[in-house]
Amino acid sequence: MAARSFPHNPDDMIRLLEQELADTNREVLALTLELDKRVEELRAAEQRYRRLAENAPDVILRYELHPKRGYTFVNPRVTDLIGYTPEEYYANPDLGSQKVVHPDDRPLIEEVLQGRGSEVGTHTLRWVSKSGQILWIEQHYVLVRDSHGRLVAIECIARDITSRKRLEEQFLQSQKMEAIGRLAGGVAHDFNNLLTVINGYSEQALIELSESHPLHEDITEIRNAGERAASLTRQLLAFSRRQMLQPEVLDLNVIVADMERMLRRLLGEDVVLSTVPQSGLDFVYADRGQIEQVIMNLVVNARDAMPKGGRLTIETCNVALSSEYPGLRHEIVPGDYVMLAVSDTGMGMDQATQARIFEPFFTTKSHGTGLGLSTVFGIVQQSGGTVWVYSEPGKGTTFKIYFPKAAESRQATTDRRTMRMRTGSETILLVEDEDGVRKLIHSVLEAAGYTVLEARNGADALALCEIHPYPIHLMVTDMVMPNMSGRDLANRLAAVRPEIKLLFMSGYTDHAMVEHWSFDPETGFLQKPFSPSALTNKVREVLDSRPK
Repeated sequence: MAARSFPHNPDDMIRLLEQELADTNREVLALTLELDKRVEELRAAEQRYRRLAENAPDVILRYELHPKRGYTFVNPRVTDLIGYTPEEYYANPDLGSQKVVHPDDRPLIEEVLQGRGSEVGTHTLRWVSKSGQILWIEQHYVLVRDSHGRLVAIECIARDITSRKRLEEQFLQSQKMEAIGRLAGGVAHDFNNLLTVINGYSEQALIELSESHPLHEDITEIRNAGERAASLTRQLLAFSRRQMLQPEVLDLNVIVADMERMLRRLLGEDVVLSTVPQSGLDFVYADRGQIEQVIMNLVVNARDAMPKGGRLTIETCNVALSSEYPGLRHEIVPGDYVMLAVSDTGMGMDQATQARIFEPFFTTKSHGTGLGLSTVFGIVQQSGGTVWVYSEPGKGTTFKIYFPKAAESRQATTDRRTMRMRTGSETILLVEDEDGVRKLIHSVLEAAGYTVLEARNGADALALCEIHPYPIHLMVTDMVMPNMSGRDLANRLAAVRPEIKLLFMSGYTDHAMVEHWSFDPETGFLQKPFSPSALTNKVREVLDSRPK
């Protein structure tokens, strides 16, 4: 590089230096302005990202490992979520791993702190809030390393997924309940076919035998046992929600009395059950299976509220309600009602819990589904009634269910075992795939004077209708049969025998199967098991209905 020459004249030297100094100052000023601009941009970016981090709906934190351990950033969201402040995190390097993370999930955190996990990952774990509440957290993390590959920090974003986790659990529980319900419905369907035969033949035998006959008492016990078994299957069907709703005029005192033995077994020896029925109780118009489900759910809840034993009281009485009656769950039409009250001496509930007890899936039990009381509320509303509840912690709980009094024009349902068998002379097509049930029904209808044409399935029934030269007045058919359902058979039969009337039978009825059918007197329905007298009365009712 050639040496730089300088002027020999001092004045020229001074002018040259001044020029170079001015040039240098301009360059420095330009660099300073550029630096100030960059600093301002960095400051704005820092403020922008800090604002985003501090106002984020998720918890954001950075945990330094070198040169010393500790939190260097925690956003305020952590306080809203678990109660600890960022300052508490800064003051305690082990707060997250030793207090906040659930003890069972701490090995996950240790694995990340030691750099054994992936460079970027996600863990689902539990945090414990300052108040002791357990929250489910989805924690995304990034391992930060220096130029030598050493782990120097961990950056995390933690999101509260407690609500999502509960929904997932509720969905799984619902699937489980649906599977159990299908199993219960299937068992009840098969069992009801057997009970139809057992109860039917026992009733026929009792009609033939005098009370002095040596076998009369034994057969009576068989029939009574069959009736109790039928009650159990009704409750299975109510649980599985595969029962055709059949509202009828009911006496709540009779229902409570019929269930009392089973309820005592359910409650166990350490809970004393008392029933207080009012004499002269008005009737209600509702589905018996649903009323039994209401009682069962309330009794189960009461039992669970008394783990150390106590007293449970079931009471009935007539009441008159006005629209201003306090504490009811929704608006009430003023009038006469029949009250069913279930009271326990258990642990009780506070106001916050009472406000949510009828919400689907809300439960205070570790093993509960949260469906019991919501089901109660739905059934009562569907029946035109309402619910009142009173409870205090440590003082027990009382549920009062108000059902509208049945209209005076309706008559109380007669015990099916005492109904007179009604006769006739028409021709009936009987379609039933269960041999024992078909044989019983054939025998009963023939004894009542009817001409019975018998078919094992839908195909046989259609073939029989095509070759039979005389009118067929009624088809009695099971709804659930292999290859062709009772509904499909009825649709196809309408083209061949448009005048035929229909009576369906089933051990259970799925709502999806019957939602488009209305079982009016012309298109009847019989829930299995049924007695011979119930069968002949229903047959006569359908036959005597208006012409098609």
